Amino acid sequence: MKPVPTPTDFAGSDAYWATDLGALLQRLGTSASGLATSEATSRLAKFGRNTPGVRSGTSALTLFAGQFRSPLVLILIFAATVSAFVGEGQEAAIIYAIVLASCVLSFTQEYGASRATEALKQRVSHKAVVLPGGAECAISSEEIVPGDVIRLSAGNLIPADGVILDACDFNVSEAVLTGETFPVVKTPGRSPPEASVAQRSNAVFTGTSVRSGTATVLAVATGDHTEFASIAAALERRIPETEFARGIRRFGYLMTEIMLVIVIIVFFANLLLHRPLIESLLFSLALAVGLTPELLPAIISVTLARGARAMAANGVIVRRLDAIENLGSMDLLCTDKTGTLTEGVINLDGWLDVDGHPSTDVLLWARLNATMQTGLKNPLDEAIANAPGDDGATLGAFAKIDEIPYDFIRKRLSVVAQHNGGGCILICKGAVQNVLDACGFVKTTNGYEALDEAHRAAIDAKFRRWSSDGYRVLALATRQFESQTAFGRTDETGLAFAGFLLFLDPPKQGIKQALSALALRGIAVKVISGDNRYVTAHLATAVGLRADRIMTGEDLSKLTRSALFAAVRQTDLFVEIDPNQKERIVEAFRSRSHVVGYMGDGINDAPALHEADIGISVDTAVDVAREAADVILLRQDLGVLVRGVDDGRKTFANTMKYISITTSANFGNMISMAAASLFLPFLPLLAKQILLNNLLSSIPSLAIATDNVDAEQLHRPRRWDIGFVRRFMLSFGPMSSLFDFATFAFLLFIVKAAPATFQTAWFIESLTTQLAIVLIVRTHKAFWASHPSSLLAWLTLAVAVVAIIIPYMPIAGWFGFVPLPLSVVLGLVAIAALYLLASEVTKRWFFGHESRHSHRKGR
Repeated sequence: MKPVPTPTDFAGSDAYWATDLGALLQRLGTSASGLATSEATSRLAKFGRNTPGVRSGTSALTLFAGQFRSPLVLILIFAATVSAFVGEGQEAAIIYAIVLASCVLSFTQEYGASRATEALKQRVSHKAVVLPGGAECAISSEEIVPGDVIRLSAGNLIPADGVILDACDFNVSEAVLTGETFPVVKTPGRSPPEASVAQRSNAVFTGTSVRSGTATVLAVATGDHTEFASIAAALERRIPETEFARGIRRFGYLMTEIMLVIVIIVFFANLLLHRPLIESLLFSLALAVGLTPELLPAIISVTLARGARAMAANGVIVRRLDAIENLGSMDLLCTDKTGTLTEGVINLDGWLDVDGHPSTDVLLWARLNATMQTGLKNPLDEAIANAPGDDGATLGAFAKIDEIPYDFIRKRLSVVAQHNGGGCILICKGAVQNVLDACGFVKTTNGYEALDEAHRAAIDAKFRRWSSDGYRVLALATRQFESQTAFGRTDETGLAFAGFLLFLDPPKQGIKQALSALALRGIAVKVISGDNRYVTAHLATAVGLRADRIMTGEDLSKLTRSALFAAVRQTDLFVEIDPNQKERIVEAFRSRSHVVGYMGDGINDAPALHEADIGISVDTAVDVAREAADVILLRQDLGVLVRGVDDGRKTFANTMKYISITTSANFGNMISMAAASLFLPFLPLLAKQILLNNLLSSIPSLAIATDNVDAEQLHRPRRWDIGFVRRFMLSFGPMSSLFDFATFAFLLFIVKAAPATFQTAWFIESLTTQLAIVLIVRTHKAFWASHPSSLLAWLTLAVAVVAIIIPYMPIAGWFGFVPLPLSVVLGLVAIAALYLLASEVTKRWFFGHESRHSHRKGR
């Protein structure tokens, strides 16, 4: 028995593309009919899963270690270690424990979020068709092993590096590897050993995609041994950073820089006041940790992961978490019509000759073309095959000789069939104008006549009339040949125009309501279709969209880039559009400052899906479209998308709540703490008290992901606005400091509190007001009119209770707390109540001012 090969047996030194197929099959221990299932399973265990250059996720250990990457945390640990050596062992131990608890808290949230994301991604994993022992079988592309034989057709992503066993008009897009825009023709054979990737005409590579035609491929290299993996290892492939992610990153840097400046000033000021070096260092570093939004990455991860789970429950799978924010910010949706605006269940309603009369010959030829073609699967061919009136015997009298697969340049597909060993007939089906271009004759009731201008005008008139009635119209043409074994595109000439095929795809049930729901959310819809202007305009009118502002592909091709950028604003329907034009349209809308979503499921949609801010596809889409998309709809339904938009906006709103809370509380505390440390004869809080405050206040923040969102916040797209964050910070931060100073005055001048009493009292006041402000700024309404989620409410209450009772617990001495007199507690309650009232008033003023500001900007 031949031993199972090892991964290094096929890992690069031998030029498989220059090897004879027979020798290569023998070397791989396989045959042209593929591997037996048991052998494939054995090799999968040996080679590992076929995931080139990618890992399924970050390991738990790496993620946990990453929690300590903050320089502030590392310096704090170092300072605590120094304090232990100088005799402050108990304080050092408490600081270690609090830092560890904070890191564990952040780790559990981020790790849970990453696991949830990986589980969602597995729901949309790619499939590949292999031949285990000669029978076709669909498996996950991650299970492909060297020696597998793979079937490929238009729209497939190629799952492994390999050589072609046989092919028919096989064109592959290799831009991901070579940068070459145009597809390259692939055929069986051998390439020179020194041939570069772009010169290996008999080989295909992982990550590239099939543009047209069909092929059978022998897998040679998988996983980390592919060309894709070697390039990915040399040049790290990064997805462009979204506007929201960039804003969050810059916000974090801004806050950290401001706080570090203040902390350095506080540290040296304390030294000038002749306070102990270690105590001053610990205080300053604890202040930095307490004020830096170090939980922001964890909060965002948790919020996005929860948003992804909610969207999955509503039928939307997120492939890239950052895309959730873009989905919520989307203000313009570009979409094709088939399956989105229409039912997507296409019926063949007519098979007519050139005079418009029903024709059994036209139906027969259409059936032969649809059932014998093996390239791009599509609902039109399914509708032809399922049309009534065939007993199977007539089709059985024909044998397939060859086919000329569909492509998006010719927009037609031809099949050659032979009737009972006689002559051959080439049957061409496709777009009316494209089929006409290949015709020289017309088949009429009087026989074959030359295709003249009168015939062209009559055909065009019928085409326009039926299209205006909502039918999708294809043309059919034939040509007789003597016995011939091979055919190509050059044989598609001198055809005889035979008739028409009429398809009806009615508007989708509930589509008007879905479009209205999108409009209510501030999302405009533009239709981009390859169909003709008449059928597209008829559908748009039927579903309530504007149909008077139309641009054709021909019109678009005459526009410069800048002219198109100006013209798209006045256009609602883009018709007779080719794939590259779709990409240009999306780019033009983005240039007008729109956040553009593009919804598509075909090969020709991939460029536009890449170009859009948010690429949207469906679970049944071709591989190329699914790979290009950011989110996948489990049902091709705009209603599902509407729910996804709402979930995206909820995620955005909850993320912004944390940022608002961070800015209002942290900025205010920064001012208060810095000022108090300079003017008090003692530290306003000990380092361990600051860290405990930071830990406890973080716990409810992690529940913000579960919070309810007011319906009003879902009515329009929301985008990252650093100006809003700055204005919020400057409005609520100083007000928070004002009440902190009131607390200081109360404790110093009325209570005449000792240092321990002062620190205990301010710890309680600071923590409880931080918790309470969460309930204030989480909503634009009055806080009592908008209920928080149960988890957020109960966690906030629980931490507030802990804050109040800590001074009375046995562990109080560890943190330097002392029990407070009742008069002090009542004074703190009064100050906190006044603070909440002032925050509510400030919130009303602030959001009212922001609303007027938005209206003035026309948003």
